[in-house]
Amino acid sequence: MKNLPAYLLAGAVALMAPAAFAAETTVEFWHSFADDRENGKALAEIIDNFEAANPDIHIDAQFIGNYNDIVAKLQAAIPARRAPDAVIMEVTRYGLFADRGVLDDLSEQLANDPLSGDLFDFAREVGVYQDKNYIIPFNSSTPVLYVNKDVFEKAGYAELPSLVTYDDIKSAASKITDTLGGEDVMGMTSPGQFARWGLIMSNDSDLIDSKSGDILIDSANTVEAYEWMASLVKDGVASPDGVTDESTDKQVFLSGHAGMMMNSTGDYGDVKKALGDSVVVLPMPCNKVCSVPIGGAGIGILSSADEDVKDAAYKFISFAANPESNAIWFAATGYMPINKKTADQPRAAEAIANEEGITVAIDQLDFARGRPRPPVVTWMRANEYDVWQAMALGTKDVQPALDDFAARTREEADRLAK
Repeated sequence: MKNLPAYLLAGAVALMAPAAFAAETTVEFWHSFADDRENGKALAEIIDNFEAANPDIHIDAQFIGNYNDIVAKLQAAIPARRAPDAVIMEVTRYGLFADRGVLDDLSEQLANDPLSGDLFDFAREVGVYQDKNYIIPFNSSTPVLYVNKDVFEKAGYAELPSLVTYDDIKSAASKITDTLGGEDVMGMTSPGQFARWGLIMSNDSDLIDSKSGDILIDSANTVEAYEWMASLVKDGVASPDGVTDESTDKQVFLSGHAGMMMNSTGDYGDVKKALGDSVVVLPMPCNKVCSVPIGGAGIGILSSADEDVKDAAYKFISFAANPESNAIWFAATGYMPINKKTADQPRAAEAIANEEGITVAIDQLDFARGRPRPPVVTWMRANEYDVWQAMALGTKDVQPALDDFAARTREEADRLAK
């Protein structure tokens, strides 16, 4: 190269420079946090910090869609040999992939990682399936009750009423709808699947028993919970828009057209940004008992990834769960801290001190619990949407719809067990 003219030599060096400084290892990472949302921005900051600390590793972060989209696209990508190296997996649905050897067992890496002792027990537990760690927690949540106090005031409430039982919720929603319906304001949005699960638990039941695995879809308390939820839509106090599209219902609340919304604490950042001081965050109702599900997701590593990529992926996963990263995530989104040292970080401490409502989900941990994660849960959750739509929109009665759904879920569980 020393015999080349100077201008050609300069050009050759310029062409070589990107390759020379390119990261040695790239990790393709699928996630569910859109770039224009607060959680997407927080994730990008965490990735930037990781790459600055690890210039030999590049995280190729790809927004795939919501948790359902990730499951569907992962199922399609695996046989086509186009799976990513790492993926966000919702805490009830990764069991299907762990059961089939798609996800690596991360138990040894976590046991040898100083991070292990820093994780809260609830966060560590959501990653365990059949006594092995398949995902490392990243975003943990419970559903909460978001209230637009301005809507309540316009409906005639001088102060917020008790919102603890089914009757409390429906009474307030009815008054708001009766008073403000002419202004296109509803009492509440229809509950999404995460909130539906929480409402069922608050009625002292479940969809699947988290310990025994028994199907509880057709149990009396589950049926009663669905009957109440469907009545919100049928009686016109909850917006029907979100029955078929949960994202639409969220926009109804964010735009000030509903008095209440039950949704993930992980939506806190977006809700606060949209409604500011109008928002009050309350615990989920305690109808018969106080009980809420722990939701969110963790990051798993695909068994098909190359070994050096797996090592790089785990390094990123551990970094994303450290106190500094978790503080960025908690403060921006409202997802619960998963690391015991997060609260000591300046950004987390500032959020706790100044963001009223951001700790409601943490306060619910005393009665929060993980949900079942055997393979049938993925099937059950995918099919529950259609069953819910039929009940809420009145095309099927609740009892026979749930009897049929329970029978089909038991059949699918038996099939998957073979």
